[in-house]
Amino acid sequence: MTFASLPLAALLLVGPSAPNAGSFDWPQWRGPNQDAISKETGLLKQWGPGGPPKAWTAEKLGAGHSTPSIAAGKIFGMGTRDGQDGMWALNEADGKELWFTLLDKTKDVNQNNGPGGSPTYADGKVYGITNTGVLACLDAANGKVIWSTSFAKDFGAELPTNGKWWGYNGSVLVDDSHVICLPGSATAAVTALDAATGKVIWKTSIPKWGNGFGYSTPVKATIAGVPMYVALISGDPEHTLGGVVGVDPKTGKLLWQYTRVGTEVAAIPCPIVRGDLVWCSCSYGDGGSALLKIIPDDKGGFAAKELKYYAKKAAGVNNHHGGMILLKDHVYFGHDQNQGAPVCVEFATGEIKWGPEKAPAGGLGSSAYLFADGLFYVRFQNHVMTLLDLNPEGMKVVSSFKPAEFTKQAAWAHPVIANGKLYLRDQDKLMCFNVKASSN
Repeated sequence: MTFASLPLAALLLVGPSAPNAGSFDWPQWRGPNQDAISKETGLLKQWGPGGPPKAWTAEKLGAGHSTPSIAAGKIFGMGTRDGQDGMWALNEADGKELWFTLLDKTKDVNQNNGPGGSPTYADGKVYGITNTGVLACLDAANGKVIWSTSFAKDFGAELPTNGKWWGYNGSVLVDDSHVICLPGSATAAVTALDAATGKVIWKTSIPKWGNGFGYSTPVKATIAGVPMYVALISGDPEHTLGGVVGVDPKTGKLLWQYTRVGTEVAAIPCPIVRGDLVWCSCSYGDGGSALLKIIPDDKGGFAAKELKYYAKKAAGVNNHHGGMILLKDHVYFGHDQNQGAPVCVEFATGEIKWGPEKAPAGGLGSSAYLFADGLFYVRFQNHVMTLLDLNPEGMKVVSSFKPAEFTKQAAWAHPVIANGKLYLRDQDKLMCFNVKASSN
């Protein structure tokens, strides 16, 4: 592990929200509250056939499907340039590049290549993970590396699926003065680092579990009055004991584990937590979805009671990598691996309200979800971008378009809305569209 000697102020993040960000910034994976819900209003209620007006396109960002983060007047993302993974920062106003910092050699190019995790901004610093599992903290103003650590060298982790698939694609959660990450080794499944120095605060060891896989991102929750981090992790081909875990934020102690939803390939979607209920899903391997009730016992521990379970191979539902959104009392997401068929599930019971429906407006492949100002922004793997009205009664297509220029690679980066703009990452390009009604 390497560290810089310059002193740093402690981060002041409380809960999952990043401080010092504008009202409608998007400073981390799935937004300020890790729920893929924007609080912005006054957005366009429909688009023309060509989509909303384009403001600008940034190019030569490097290969990858990292979803951008927006904070403090800058846009942050990850990309592979000349065989090395790095982080870039653009000027939010015009997309001009401000800096690019190389962090590590990338893994072998495979499938939709390049890093896929989102940088996390907090208190003037930005944190990102390369394909090879190098986690670095950079100065957001100039891109200078403050500290870095390697999941492989420092925590004994292996590249996901022994390096045969996509490398690390998760993001970190910055909470108070801690950086919470998922190295995915037997002794460091979940890990807390000091945000200022990168020093290890605690590591979570999970019994009977081998190396896991870094595709998901931990979330913070309070269950039965107890704060905890909840994360979807994978097992390995020998143990296959991954699933969803809850860990103590002060010590890293494993509080509970549910192993029925998990895979040896790629466990990706963030669990959704409200009250004492957890909705989780995974598409690879056995996959499936489950609704859990987390119940405290009289010994200070917890148990995960399964209320509803859908096996992937049965007539159920599962989410690939487009994320799930809990809006009011229902969960909305795209169903099945490389399919993205819209579905609505009642959160309290886990019962399917409707769907899976046929993907709308010519959308094909997995679909990534975002909600803003009463409508869902759903981007499909074949680059079709849709504006959908989803509610417990059904689905209505409001608008759709496909950018005039798009790569042959699948569109895996999620849509982002920040400060009246819609951002769509397409490998080495980032397109910015005006979606504020008053600006058109």
